[in-house]
Amino acid sequence: MKKFLFIGLITFLAIPCFSQQIAQADIDLKVETFFQKHGLWYDLNVPSSDGQLLYNLILDNKYKQALEIGTSTGHSGIWMAWALSKTGGLLITIEIDKSRYEEALANFKEAGVDHIIDARLDNAHDLVPKLKGPFDFIFSDADKGWYQNYFEAVDPKLKVGGCYATHNVSDRAGNRWNQDYLHFLQGLDNYKTTVDNSGGGMAISFKKGEK
Repeated sequence: MKKFLFIGLITFLAIPCFSQQIAQADIDLKVETFFQKHGLWYDLNVPSSDGQLLYNLILDNKYKQALEIGTSTGHSGIWMAWALSKTGGLLITIEIDKSRYEEALANFKEAGVDHIIDARLDNAHDLVPKLKGPFDFIFSDADKGWYQNYFEAVDPKLKVGGCYATHNVSDRAGNRWNQDYLHFLQGLDNYKTTVDNSGGGMAISFKKGEK
């Protein structure tokens, strides 16, 4: 009888794990199908290489509390939510344009990651300083002239060991985008900032400690 109960317990405990594997496989299939169907995106979205970079940063570091400033129509959000589906995390994303926001909602649902995303229609200038956090991953891809303001507003809410990624920042010869902002990042003693130029340019800043 004890042997039977032990085997039954093992079977019972294995069911949730098996169900989680099925659920993840379903998300993987939906996301992959979505990208195959829609191909390359150009509507103020990141290129696929940058989406893959965001995915890898989250998955490799097991980040769970993510924030995106600038949703557009959801390309980057899907990449991040896909990674967060594997780490057990959640993405908050902010978009000011209603038409892009509504398109992003439809894309999130089609890709099967809408349950992992808290999408907000709001002005990030006002909302970002009000967010409580904490966060361990932040992706900024909104109005470039406000990049430093966004960073300073959310820096206290980013955990040590967390990552702040900023799009359209490059130190590539001939394409030195947002150099003043990059110099600001590189001057922070409690961050280590590198630049990935493989796509649209990405500043990747890891928080080493508090100020």
